[in-house]
Amino acid sequence: MEQQRNEATERLLSRQGHPNLVYNEENGGVGVGDEGLVTVSNFTSILGLSTLTAACITFGFGCAIGYSSPTQSSIMEDLGLSVAEFSLFGSILSIGSLIGAAISGKITDLFGRKMTMWILNLFYIGGWLAIAFTKAPSLLNLGRLSLGFTNGISNYLASIYVAEITTKNVRGRFTIIVQLLTGWGASFMFVVGSFVHWRTLALLATIPGLLQLLLLFFIPESPQWLAKVGREKELEAALLYLRGDKADISHEATEIKDYVESLKSFSSEGILDIFQKQYVRPLLTVAGVLVLMNLGGINALAYYSGAIFVSAGVSSMVGLITVAATQTVIGILGATLIDKLGRRPLLLVSSAGLCFSSFLIGVSFFLKDFNWWDQGSPIVAFIGVLMYMGSYALGGVLPLLLLSELFPINVKGSAGSICNLMGNFTGWLVAYYFNFLIEWSSTGIFFIFSAFSFANFILTATMVPETKGRTVEEIRASITHSSD
Repeated sequence: MEQQRNEATERLLSRQGHPNLVYNEENGGVGVGDEGLVTVSNFTSILGLSTLTAACITFGFGCAIGYSSPTQSSIMEDLGLSVAEFSLFGSILSIGSLIGAAISGKITDLFGRKMTMWILNLFYIGGWLAIAFTKAPSLLNLGRLSLGFTNGISNYLASIYVAEITTKNVRGRFTIIVQLLTGWGASFMFVVGSFVHWRTLALLATIPGLLQLLLLFFIPESPQWLAKVGREKELEAALLYLRGDKADISHEATEIKDYVESLKSFSSEGILDIFQKQYVRPLLTVAGVLVLMNLGGINALAYYSGAIFVSAGVSSMVGLITVAATQTVIGILGATLIDKLGRRPLLLVSSAGLCFSSFLIGVSFFLKDFNWWDQGSPIVAFIGVLMYMGSYALGGVLPLLLLSELFPINVKGSAGSICNLMGNFTGWLVAYYFNFLIEWSSTGIFFIFSAFSFANFILTATMVPETKGRTVEEIRASITHSSD
C-alpha cells in the first residue's frame, strides 16, 4: 500500500509540471532529484519553535501536578489546614481538570489551537498568583481550580497541535517529547520545592506561561484547523512557514483540504457523531486506557509522593529528587524509541511496569506493618516508587497521542472531551480519596492500583492498534476493518 501511494504521488507531481520531484519517504514529504532541493522537511526552526511553545503548556501542566507533593507539610502548617482540607486542595486540581476536559475538544475547535493557548495563559498565570499571595484556604483552592481548568484543556491541546503540525514520520517523537515536559515540570517542582518556600515556588511556576505568551507571536495556527474552518490561503501560508520557504507544500495542502472536505460530506459535527459504529472501538479503547491508568494511581503518586516516601521510611527530599532524575532519563528513552518500536509496545511495557511497581510498593507496606525486614522495606518502597514513575514517564503520554491519531478532525473535539472527562473524573477520585484510603490500608490501596494497571495491560494487548508511521486514512481503514 505504501509503495503504491508513493508511486501515485510521483505520478501526480509529474502531471502537475514537476518532473524532477519525487516522494521522499525518509524526509516525510516531497523533494527534487538533481536540480536543487525543495523538501517538505521533518524539522525546521519554526516547527521546533512551535513544538517548544506547546511544550510550555505541558511543562506548566507538570508544575501544577507536582506542586502539592513537596509543599504539603509547609502549606498545612502555614495555613493551618487539616488532612481533609489539604486533600481538597490536592484533588481540586482534578475537579478543575474535569471542567476543562468537558469543553477541551469544543473550545479548541471553536477558537483554534493558537487562540486557545492565549486564553489558557490567563487562567494559568492567574491561578499561580492566587496561590502565591493567598491568605486564606478559599483563595488557595480557587487558584488550584484555575490551574486544573487549564490542565484539563492543555493536556489535550498540546498533543493535538503537535500532531497536526508535524509529518507522520516524526509525529510520535515530537508529541511524546512535548508530553515528556509534563514529567519534567513535576520534577522541577519536586527538586526546587525541596529548597524554596511554597509561595516562591508558585511564583516560579508562572515562568512557562510567561514564556509561552512571548512565543505565541511567532508560531502558526494548525494547518488542519485552518482547513476545517475554510481559511485555505492561511493553511498554505502556515504549511510553508512550518516546512520552509523553499518547500513544495502543494501535495500536503491538497491532501489536508481533500481530507477535511471529505469529512464534511458525511458529518455535521454533532456530539453524537462520535457514537457512530466506526468510532465506538477507538473511543472505548482510548477512554478505557485513560480511565484504567488513572485508577492505577498516577495522581496519588504525583500529588503525594513526598508523603508516601515518609510513610515508607524514606527521606522525602532524597526520594523526590531521585524521582525527578528517573522521570527525565526514562522520558528521553521513550522519546527516542516511540517512532522505532511503536506506540503499542511501549504502552504494554509501561502498563506492566505500573502493575509490578504498585505491587512492590504494597509489599513494602505489608512488610512494614508486620515489622518484617525493617531495614529492607523502605528500600523496596523506594525502588517501587521509582519504577512506577519511570514506567509512567515511558508510556503515560501515549493515550493522548493515540487520541490525536485515531480520530479524524470532524470528531476529534467530541472524542477529546469525552475521553478527557472520563480520565479526569477517575483521576479526581484517586486524588481525593487516597489520603483516606492509605490510612485504611496502605498495603491494600497499592494492590488495588496494581490490579487496575494489570487490567490496563490486558486492554492494551487486546484493543490498542499500532499507529506508528501510518497516515490518518490508513489508521481509520484498519480500525473500520477490525470493527466490521
